Amino acid sequence: MLDQVAKILIDEKKLMNRVQELGKQISEDYEGKDLVVICILKGAIMFTADLVKAISLPLSIDFMAVSSYGSSTKSSGVVRILKDLDEEIEGRHVLIVEDIVDTGLTLDYLVKNLLSRKPASLKICCCLDKPERRKTPVKVDYVGFIIPDEFVIGYGLDYDEKYRNLPFIGVLSEEAYR
Repeated sequence: MLDQVAKILIDEKKLMNRVQELGKQISEDYEGKDLVVICILKGAIMFTADLVKAISLPLSIDFMAVSSYGSSTKSSGVVRILKDLDEEIEGRHVLIVEDIVDTGLTLDYLVKNLLSRKPASLKICCCLDKPERRKTPVKVDYVGFIIPDEFVIGYGLDYDEKYRNLPFIGVLSEEAYR
């Protein structure tokens, strides 16, 4: 599996340090508020698990599964909700946790969908941001790392459902998907 990694972009230690920083900031920002963390499956599962451990507040966690990639390396722009929330979010403070913000199309769709459910507030936290790929503007409130336009894997991110279990963010070698 490691032979498919062209390079390590962000190592495990750097990831964990940044997650702790984000958790501290989110804890300060949501002090005294009814926080619901929404993990966007499957990619954000590792990041969300570490992030909520770094948040020192009572919170609830819910999950949504959406798809816009399939088995491709590029977003199709067509968003499908595969799993919706179990909890009501009306009147609650919602934090969407995403693995990566790329074109912004999926997140734009999610934000509009969730805002229609009348939360008290809605913010976004992503592990990785690729602003140069943006096709629609989205406001990301908490960003782990800004990365270049390369296809990344590891720490929850996959290619064709593989590589999610790598403890770092790596760049997938072109041979792996040609």
